[in-house]
Amino acid sequence: MESTEESLFDKSMAKYEAGADAYELIKDFEAITAAAPNQSAGWTCLAWLQLLCNENDSALRSARRAVKLNRQDPQARINLCLALLETKSKGVRDHIEFLQKALFAVPDLEKELRESIEDGLKRKPDWQTLKKIKNWLEF
Repeated sequence: MESTEESLFDKSMAKYEAGADAYELIKDFEAITAAAPNQSAGWTCLAWLQLLCNENDSALRSARRAVKLNRQDPQARINLCLALLETKSKGVRDHIEFLQKALFAVPDLEKELRESIEDGLKRKPDWQTLKKIKNWLEF
C-alpha cells in the first residue's frame, strides 16, 4: 500500500478499535481496497465489517479475495468460514481444518483469534455462526 492508503487504513482501524460503528467504516475499507486491490488486510477488514452489517454476499466476495491474496491469514479464513455459513455455501470444513492446524502449529495465534471472536460477539452478541466457529475452534 502507498502511504495514503496506509494512513487511511491506520485511521480506519483506530476508529474501529475506538468503537466506531461498522456501517461507518465500510466506505473507508471500500476505498482502501479500491486503491490497493492486492492488499489482503483491507479485504479481510472489509469482509469482517460486511459480516457485522449482515452484508453476507458482499462479505463472501471480500473474504474470498482476502484468502486468495493471503492463504495463510487466519482472520481471513475465519471471515470466509463465517461468510460461507451465512450464505449457506459449501467449503467451511477445509478452512476450519486449516485454522485448527495453524493454531496447533502457532499457539500464539490463539490469543489474536480469541480477541477477534470476542470483539465480534461484543458487537453482534447473537451472532450464531461466530459462536459455532468459536466452538469448533474450542475457544
